[in-house]
Amino acid sequence: MAEILLVEKQDGVATVTLNRPEVRNAFDEHVIAGLARLLEEIGEDASVRALVLAGNGPAFCAGADLNWMKRMAGYGYEQNLADAQALADMLSMLARLPKPTIARVHGPAFAGGTGLVAACDIAVGTPEAKFCFSEAKLGLSPATISPHVVRAIGERAARRYFLTAEVFDAREAERIGLLSLLVDRDSLDKTIDGLLGHLLAGGPEALARIKELISAVSGKPLDRALAADTAKRIADIRVSPEGKEGIASFLEKRKPKWVKSGLPPKRG
Repeated sequence: MAEILLVEKQDGVATVTLNRPEVRNAFDEHVIAGLARLLEEIGEDASVRALVLAGNGPAFCAGADLNWMKRMAGYGYEQNLADAQALADMLSMLARLPKPTIARVHGPAFAGGTGLVAACDIAVGTPEAKFCFSEAKLGLSPATISPHVVRAIGERAARRYFLTAEVFDAREAERIGLLSLLVDRDSLDKTIDGLLGHLLAGGPEALARIKELISAVSGKPLDRALAADTAKRIADIRVSPEGKEGIASFLEKRKPKWVKSGLPPKRG
């Protein structure tokens, strides 16, 4: 039996590939549990500086597996709640991973697949990518993915695409913020490698704290409490070993110790 998730770690980058091309990388409880385990492992692995999430075959991720949906149709409320909680927890783990994450969206991402895209820090897609929040046409709601998607595309766009369940293309996904970058297929891996080069130049602790910072300040009023919180955050990191090393390397015109020679691995 083929592995449903492929993992490669090289030069500080972990690439996790959904590997169910026969079902367009649709996920079920096994994929969700496997992703959760991998995210926990990667989060604790000091050798990993960044994560790339990819899909094998023509699609990035088609959402929920049909056989899984058939099983869920026979579940009671408690079973459905446990299933939904597992997906919500996995998406939250991806969003909160203390390392930068890039979604490599080479093809369609529907329903829960769009949640994976939205939960990543950066999403790079090709014109072959298409998107759809299809839940309404099944009499369902995109509840578990909604916190991540609404943060990515905003309430106005979410109202349209959640309610209409229409398919939209990669250009529109870039316009509304679901994709960070839209590039042609031949440039996809080169673009991701370039982003990884920038990410690996940042301090590992700084990147983790920046992710926390963005979550902490998003949507907050510009008041004295927020100003005090941000002042404390910069003071904390200035006196940290990494902060001191970063400032010293800048003043001494050298690379900081966390920057290794060479380039990130090339994909494709």
